[in-house]
This record gives sequence, C-alpha cells and structure tokens, in this order.
Amino acid sequence: MGMKDPVGKKITFFGDQQCYIIGVIKDFHFNNIKNKIAPLLLHINHNEARYAYLRVDSENISNTLNYIEKTWKQFEPEFNFNYSFLDETINNLYRAEQRSNKLINYFTIFALFISCLGIFGLASFMAEQKTKEIGIRKVMGASVLTIIRLFTIEFIKLVIIANIIAWPMAWFAMNKWLDNFAYHTSLAWWMYGLGAVLSLTVVIVTISYQSYKAAIKNPANSLRYE
Repeated sequence: MGMKDPVGKKITFFGDQQCYIIGVIKDFHFNNIKNKIAPLLLHINHNEARYAYLRVDSENISNTLNYIEKTWKQFEPEFNFNYSFLDETINNLYRAEQRSNKLINYFTIFALFISCLGIFGLASFMAEQKTKEIGIRKVMGASVLTIIRLFTIEFIKLVIIANIIAWPMAWFAMNKWLDNFAYHTSLAWWMYGLGAVLSLTVVIVTISYQSYKAAIKNPANSLRYE
C-alpha cells in the first residue's frame, strides 16, 4: 500500500468501513501454493464471529470434541456445531497432486517390471542366437567375465540411447508440471544422472543371470548346437 509506517493509520475498505491498522505480519500461504501470495487483510469484527480456531491435544480427540460442542451449545444453541481439522483442510488442497504421485509410482513400478521381463526375454533370445559364437569364443580362450561383458555392453548401448531420448522429454514434462506452481523447486542435472545409473543397474542385474548361464555352458555342447 506504499506505507512506510502503517501501524496506527486509518484505512477504508468495503466502501465505507473505517478501521485502524494495529499490526503488520509477514507474508504466508493462505491458499494453494499454485497461486502466488496475495495481499491479505485480517479484520476483527466483534459482531460477526463465524469461526473459532482451537489448538487441541491429539489425545482423546472424541472427548475434546464433545466438550467443545457442549460449550458451543451453551453460547449458540441455534447454530449447528460443525468442525474440521486444519491439517486435513490443507491436505485437501493438494489431493490431486497426491493422487498423481500414487499413480506415477504405480505405473513406474509396472513399467519397470514389464521392462525387466522384456530385457530378460531379449537376453535369453540373444543367448540362443549366439550359442555357437559363445562356444567358439570359449574355445579361443575367452573367460566367463568376457562373455558376460559381451552381452552387457550391447544392452548398455541401448540404455544410453534410451536415456538420451528420455532426458529432454522428462525435462520438458517436469518443467511444464512445475509451471503450475507459483513457487517450486528447480531440476538439477544429477536427477537425470541418477536416473541413468538406476536404469543401467536394473538392466545389468536383469541380464546378469542369462549372461552367466550362457557363459558357463560347455563349449563342446555349444558347438554342436543347431
């Protein structure tokens, strides 16, 4: 309002109501954080009290509510006693985000499970296709570790390509979602790096069994394989 020392000054609002400023408080969120903090005036009207805010102990809530209702009826028997908890009211402001978070978590787990099945099946198929090649490599002196590395490198290349494609899409989608909030965090580069490391770990763990199984086969049986 452009006042350097507002306390004690008279203001007019709602057309003709005049009052004095008795204090100034710091900005705080009184709405969903999707919105910026807006100007707020707290007006004390002794003739129109609609709500009472009470801090209660978390123990014996039912007895506390019964006592408050009984006291309420002594002063205002004509008005129904309705109540709500502030933490629940605040949580309701972000109910949509909580649902989205659960759905994303469920679909992420499901996608990882399907991906692991696909990688496992692909590793099994490659092991069958390269049976003779593996046998020849072992006859030529290749170790089990070398065979496992042969399988792993091919899948790591695919995962790296997938990450390169996914990073810009993830960055764009997350920034669009964060733009819905007036105040939000920023996306750091290490988040994408962590995603890449986790995806590589999942792939290596998934194909390690098939790679090891193919690497320890008897090369004589592998060379006779048709």
